[in-house]
Amino acid sequence: MATPFVADELARTTSSARSWKSGSIREVWQGQPDVFQRNSTRRQEVDDEEELRWAAIERLPTYDRVRKGMLQQVMSNGRVVRQEMDVTNLGSQDKKQLMESVLKVVEDDNERFLQRLRARTDRVGIEIPKIEIRFQNFSIEGDAYVGTRALPTLLNSTLNTIEGIIGMIGLSPSKKRVVKILRDVNGIVRPSRMTLLLGPPGAGKTTFLKALAGKSDDNLRIAGKVTYCGKEFKEFVPQRTSAYISQHDLHNGEMTVRETLDFSGRCLGVGTRYEMLLELSRREKEAGIKPDPEIDAFMKATAMAGQETSLITDYVLKILGLDICADIMVGDDMRRGISGGQKKRVTTGEMLVGPAKAFFMDEISTGLDSSTTFQIVKYMRQMVHIMDVTMVIALLQPAPEAFDLFDDIILLSEGQIVYQGPRENILEFFEYMGFKCPQRKGIADFLQEVTSKKDQEQYWFKKNQPYRFISAPDFSKAFNTFHVGQRISEDLRIPYDKSKAHPAALVTESYGISNRELFRACFSREWLLMKRNSFIYIFKTVQLTIMGIIALTVFLRTEMKYGRIEDASKFWGALFFSMINVMFNGMTELAMTVGRMPVFFKQRDSLFYPAWAFGLPIWVLRIPVSLMESGIWVILTYYTIGFAPSASRFFKQFLAFFGVHQMALSLFRCLAAAGRTPVVANTMGMFSLLLVFVLGGFIVSKDDIEPWMIWGYWVSPMMYGQNAVAMNEFLDDRWSAPINGTSQPTVGKTLLDGRGLFVEEYMFWVCVAALFGFSFLFNGLFIAALTYLSPLGDSKVLIEDDQEANNRRQRTSNGEGLSHFLMILFTCLRACA
Repeated sequence: MATPFVADELARTTSSARSWKSGSIREVWQGQPDVFQRNSTRRQEVDDEEELRWAAIERLPTYDRVRKGMLQQVMSNGRVVRQEMDVTNLGSQDKKQLMESVLKVVEDDNERFLQRLRARTDRVGIEIPKIEIRFQNFSIEGDAYVGTRALPTLLNSTLNTIEGIIGMIGLSPSKKRVVKILRDVNGIVRPSRMTLLLGPPGAGKTTFLKALAGKSDDNLRIAGKVTYCGKEFKEFVPQRTSAYISQHDLHNGEMTVRETLDFSGRCLGVGTRYEMLLELSRREKEAGIKPDPEIDAFMKATAMAGQETSLITDYVLKILGLDICADIMVGDDMRRGISGGQKKRVTTGEMLVGPAKAFFMDEISTGLDSSTTFQIVKYMRQMVHIMDVTMVIALLQPAPEAFDLFDDIILLSEGQIVYQGPRENILEFFEYMGFKCPQRKGIADFLQEVTSKKDQEQYWFKKNQPYRFISAPDFSKAFNTFHVGQRISEDLRIPYDKSKAHPAALVTESYGISNRELFRACFSREWLLMKRNSFIYIFKTVQLTIMGIIALTVFLRTEMKYGRIEDASKFWGALFFSMINVMFNGMTELAMTVGRMPVFFKQRDSLFYPAWAFGLPIWVLRIPVSLMESGIWVILTYYTIGFAPSASRFFKQFLAFFGVHQMALSLFRCLAAAGRTPVVANTMGMFSLLLVFVLGGFIVSKDDIEPWMIWGYWVSPMMYGQNAVAMNEFLDDRWSAPINGTSQPTVGKTLLDGRGLFVEEYMFWVCVAALFGFSFLFNGLFIAALTYLSPLGDSKVLIEDDQEANNRRQRTSNGEGLSHFLMILFTCLRACA
């Protein structure tokens, strides 16, 4: 045990040591500046620098001010500062960094990000455009074959075509039956509310959504009206105001996911984002408000029209979960690409990148698991509620979690609206009708089955009353007496106040960008597709080269005699063989064009671009290919075969073959646009080639063609090509010897005249001009066909004939009776044995 003296000494020593340490630490810190004060000073300097940069941006002219933003940059010393950037020329790293700053974790940040966007506009009193859609006394009907005549067999297709042609002149009554798809439906689709469209297959959901989007088929008859903010379709452009998202995934398989969305956003434009940004910037400047730098940069980057790549694409890729496959090709039947569920999301994102304020989505969950569907619907809900979007989504069997995200429900059955209104009241309505959803039953599944004749009885809960089947028309009539239906009827009786509609809510322009920008966008896409399909062009060139080598080896060591009538046969054959090769080399254009028709029709009908913007880049970009392929053939064969050894004749033959190749490409493109399907287009292509060859002046001479068919000779493009290459050869000086030494026509002119061809030198230029004229004509017809024709092979409703159904049931019952009798007889015989 320590003595008191030792304890006192130990205490004094400890106290001295503590005092020395405290003094030393104070001396150390007193000799250095305060680190907290230093960090605060540095932060103040950074803030002052940012304020100066922002003040410099505010002093810029309006055009420059809306193109400048403040973005975070990591300096070489590790400091993070905000630098002034041109938002129209952001690099991939800058875009990634900006998206990370506003949307790092999509599940957590998307709603907050949209609220920040909305808060900026609300702070200065800018109203967001809203769209309310009403449909009143709306009915749609069409014609369809019934029974076995509706099956797509060869016999039925032939009979349908013949009957259609005869029916056009009124000689035969139509054997189609009128099908009522929608029957006198009424309702309101309100903004800022998520609407779910439910109904069994064949209920008319797709037709209903297309009708609301203004994209109904031309062969349907429509009664009633659909209005947007009180205005009918003829007063604005519904295809630009709204966006219909099809259940069919049609994309260019050669493009990546990002390129697909970028092209869509570039064509659809930015709508009123730029004008709203100008007004927003003006009001903030007047009020002295400094906006959120990230939100300001994002809004400025997404408001610039005509950009090849847009930041809105990166945002849509993130919220749809496509950022992991953004740089992978979409793919098609012949090319490996993304999965089916990802393709479905690309179809949705293709329209989300546009400026539409109303969306009609048809079966967007096909191929998606319930978790992914829930996430996408949740993001759509956030968009609808915060940005005041109008949205109707048709889902076949939504999971309960996804079902609970919707605000309103439209239940469609047999072309009639059974219920439309808040989701909370739908079970109340069916209990009012006598049907109750079991506790462990999904509400969406219950709604699908309660209108079905087969499944309805199991949900009847009024045991004190006998059950009777309640049809869709009965439900529809009862809904009109239900308090939700009465409220909708009262709202429809009051006309929409057009003065409350935002002037920018409805779009009146046909396309989102200028004609020049449309051409540039389609041109760049066509160039991209050509590069991705380079194998086809390389294969065509190699094929032509091989055929040229084969042709030249036949004549390489053969002396081609010339100057006499009997020497001309080999030259005729060589010229015709060259013509066939050059013409048939362009036939691949037919298959390539037909393969792109479905995507074109979808984008044309959605007003991405006009037909000429699609057709002109194809025409222009095929010119270098045509020059190269024609040049390869002429270079390989002209001198080796032994044609006229003159440089001018060489280039004239090259010009003639170039005209033939251009004409052939244009002809096959025109036939592809007219045929629209591979079978029809190939049939038309082979038939037209047969006519062109037979009437071209070589197989059958002009003098041997019957007078009533001579018009075919003059309209055959090959005739002009045959004349051009034949005159180029046989009007050369080496064929200018007179026959039998007399003053009769020369050998060359005699050969030409004998086949009914032109004999004057200037006619060569006329024929070449005619070839290019045919090229212009066929390209014009190609664009006209793209403009006015609709796609073939639409799916039709298969309707069962009542008589055939009765006969089949009778046969079935007879067969069952016979089977039962034979079974009894067999049992008796077995018992007797």
